[in-house]
Amino acid sequence: MNTRNPNYKSATERIFETAPFITDLGIHLINVGPGRCETQLVLMPKHCQQDGYVHAGVLATMADHTAGAAATSLVGQNECVLTAEFNVIFLHPAEGKALRCRSQVLKPGRKLIVAESEVYVLGGEQTRLVAKATCTLAVLEKGLKKDVP
Repeated sequence: MNTRNPNYKSATERIFETAPFITDLGIHLINVGPGRCETQLVLMPKHCQQDGYVHAGVLATMADHTAGAAATSLVGQNECVLTAEFNVIFLHPAEGKALRCRSQVLKPGRKLIVAESEVYVLGGEQTRLVAKATCTLAVLEKGLKKDVP
């Protein structure tokens, strides 16, 4: 895929370094290329729900943000992306040592980008697909954010 930003790697790194919720969760960028992104999260007790499985919100957040990063790798320097819609399917309960998410853009558009994410749980030699998401991201001009009172 073609990117409109020659500095897409640093633009993508920035959304992991400056998003407080993402840094608090511990999601790290592993790899990025035009239209694709891979992230990882080392699992801790704070990521689990009451029965010891990884919370659905953690899986959904990882899928969404990684898809956003894949989309960010394609947009221009004066643009950003914002999730317009996403659908997550949880395939198996997640428990293990870490999560790995792979996202790729399916449809690059000038106003809307569609991306797909797959979240895997890692545990020893076992890797299992636990969630799959489709995300629609709106392409916005940077600086359009309005202050909310």
